[in-house]
Amino acid sequence: MSALATQDLTIRFGGHVAVNAVTCAFAQGTLTAIVGPNGAGKTTYFNLISGQLKATAGRVSLHGQDLTGLPPSARTRAGLGRAFQLTNLFPHLSVLENVRLAVQAAQPGRHRRGLNLWSIWSDHAALTARAQGILHAVALADRQDMPVASLPHGDQRKLEVALLMALDPQVYMFDEPTAGMGHDEAPVILDLIRALKKDKTKTILLVEHKMDVVRELADRIIVLHNGVLVADGEPAAVIASPIVQQAYLGTAASAAEAEA
Repeated sequence: MSALATQDLTIRFGGHVAVNAVTCAFAQGTLTAIVGPNGAGKTTYFNLISGQLKATAGRVSLHGQDLTGLPPSARTRAGLGRAFQLTNLFPHLSVLENVRLAVQAAQPGRHRRGLNLWSIWSDHAALTARAQGILHAVALADRQDMPVASLPHGDQRKLEVALLMALDPQVYMFDEPTAGMGHDEAPVILDLIRALKKDKTKTILLVEHKMDVVRELADRIIVLHNGVLVADGEPAAVIASPIVQQAYLGTAASAAEAEA
């Protein structure tokens, strides 16, 4: 059964059609990689799904619920999580405080039980413990007291994943999650995605240029070109397709094959 689906999803900017009638369903418990050359429409497609852009036509649904007219915040509450839309919630608060607030946001009813001091202390301790566990998972435990604004780029990317994990969405959307990260930092994010993939109640969408990463992590690959869905299938079949290698993946696929 599909968890997330787009039907004829389209957006036009003047005379340019950036995403053209993309119909695609994403099954629960799977990781789908979305690939294609620069300007293919991958990030625009993500923006339409998460609500950063308003579709010209078509619809987005999550477990049968129509999300098309909802703003990004409502889509997040419905269970659709995209890392970048959560970054730097409070840049002048600490890393721990940011994650703790995200944990609390995921449980809005539980922490409004009146002015009972014991329940307030208990809830605060539980929220802190949950937040610290997430920070340990993303290798940020030693930075928990730093203000978010002072974090280097690689740690900010880790924090994006931590905030997303805190909200515990049904669908995780990662747009080049290791972009700009050093060789020693990227494996932390990839290991986290591998761990998330083990939870078969979740669905993961991944935009990624590194074909070795795509080939390892993806259950399925879809290819966009000029905003059109041009290929869809198992990773080995899609990567091996001559039309995809030559026209849509270019040297990236060839380099990945050479490294294998």
